[in-house]
Amino acid sequence: MNAATSIYNDFSGLANLQARAAQRSPEATREAMRQFEALFVQMMLKSMRSAGAILGEERDTTYEEMFDRQVAMEMTREKGIGIADLLVRQLSPANITEKPDLRHAIESQDRIARLSFPVQAPARQDWKPGGHKDFLRDIWPLAEHAAMSLQVDPRGIVAQAALETGWGQNLIRDQQGVSAHNLFGIKADNRWSGERISVGTLEYDGALPQRQWAQFRAYPNLKAGFEDYVSFLKSNPRYSDAIESGLDAETYATSLQDAGYATDPNYAEKIRGIIQSPLFNQALGELKIEMKLPTY
Repeated sequence: MNAATSIYNDFSGLANLQARAAQRSPEATREAMRQFEALFVQMMLKSMRSAGAILGEERDTTYEEMFDRQVAMEMTREKGIGIADLLVRQLSPANITEKPDLRHAIESQDRIARLSFPVQAPARQDWKPGGHKDFLRDIWPLAEHAAMSLQVDPRGIVAQAALETGWGQNLIRDQQGVSAHNLFGIKADNRWSGERISVGTLEYDGALPQRQWAQFRAYPNLKAGFEDYVSFLKSNPRYSDAIESGLDAETYATSLQDAGYATDPNYAEKIRGIIQSPLFNQALGELKIEMKLPTY
């Protein structure tokens, strides 16, 4: 490995560069800025690989990182991509009155990185309902609010969430076990720019179930999950017959299946089964007494 290659891949070389930059060496300043530019490109390549990888995928990335370093070096040779020139101008005697300090370059590179890379999503709050009553107690107010917006019976929304999550016991979770707050199985297609989690799911090809991997939307909390559920239905014309029609809970379930919400041919029947079950009605009755809610 020659000196030029080493300086782009070894942070220990920064000390020598800083000492030379302190002596107002234009060559050292230019070399330092080229190093920062190469590191920035390497960060960008790593971010692109991470975005395209399947969450939870375990693989040896050693050779990928070596390749990315080589690509970064090639991209930043000669004129590079312009970041080094920008930083050199910021450190030029015409723009500063004190000795060059590599900390200024680091701060500039950090500002560029913050502008160029997406801001990390806020940490998700975990949610682990202890049972049917906890599940119902936590989501009922959110379901009522969503039902008002969709003009449907909230029991249909709650029953759908119970089916999709096994009453909160089979929630979509990330590798750390934190809930995605996706209670309605909404997948993360190209219209979704937020956080996503890849998990195994059961899809039906006709009457035959098949195990597949799919990416699902992840939300910071339950409220955000319900809000996106409402937005998802309202923004898709195919669900127009299922919402804003004052539908009762069971008819709502049938309309969702007719619109193609799920591939399960028995999707509506399963939701109706939950709505009609003694467990559901007993838990809902106890909740309404406890929270002094109106009865239907």
